[in-house]
Amino acid sequence: MIEVKHLYKKFEDKDVLIDINAIFENGKTNLIIGQSGSGKTVLMKNLVGLLEPTSGEVLYDGRNFVAMSKSEKVQLRREMGMIFQSAALFDSLSVLENVMFPLDMFSTMNYRERVKRAQTCLDRVNLIEAQEKYPGELSGGMQKRVAIARAIALNPQYLFCDEPNSGLDPKTSLVIDDLLHSITQEFGITTIINTHDMNSVMGIGENIIFIFEGHKEWQGVSSEIMDTKNKRLSDFIFASDLLKEMRTVVNEQHNMPNNQPTDKP
Repeated sequence: MIEVKHLYKKFEDKDVLIDINAIFENGKTNLIIGQSGSGKTVLMKNLVGLLEPTSGEVLYDGRNFVAMSKSEKVQLRREMGMIFQSAALFDSLSVLENVMFPLDMFSTMNYRERVKRAQTCLDRVNLIEAQEKYPGELSGGMQKRVAIARAIALNPQYLFCDEPNSGLDPKTSLVIDDLLHSITQEFGITTIINTHDMNSVMGIGENIIFIFEGHKEWQGVSSEIMDTKNKRLSDFIFASDLLKEMRTVVNEQHNMPNNQPTDKP
């Protein structure tokens, strides 16, 4: 579990994160959502140590990451996996070599063990047949699956995903969502996904945190989000025409008398 307590982040005179208190739960897909510029990316960077909070605590299973020494932070980062928006694969390395990269850097396995572990991870994302290919030979969705395989190579306790569906078509996005969700459950990982994709929110949002102008406006689950009374969250959710139509349907259903027949048999 990751717990954030009274987190503030300021850049010069601008407050970007203001008194954030949140819990990211083990074995669940935790989503950070919000408009561009809301502070969700800054929040994730504070969680992984790419930025230092102005004040507050980031607790990893009770361990305060902010107060750790440099060597302690390095050790904790070995428990983290990262999936970047662009996949961030090395073009000059094969798929297998990309997945082996963190193993080469941080594990004590011998070469044969590292190859076997990387192949196991590729098999988990259904890409074992592509192990000898290079990133330039893969589709965007396949590259994201390689990035997932690389991120889980070291058996992380915490998995961070920055806009994992960026640039993908809706069908491929669903594949990535399902894969992240199943891996989270299978390994009991604390997964945190930074996204504005409402399909992801509704499909795999087990614990959702909505950030607005640096404040935590709302926290809940996808089954509650359509009925939210928070106007800012509602405006964010129903930004698209399709979701506006969904809101109309939901409102009509809620206003329907209990004894009024529906179209359902």
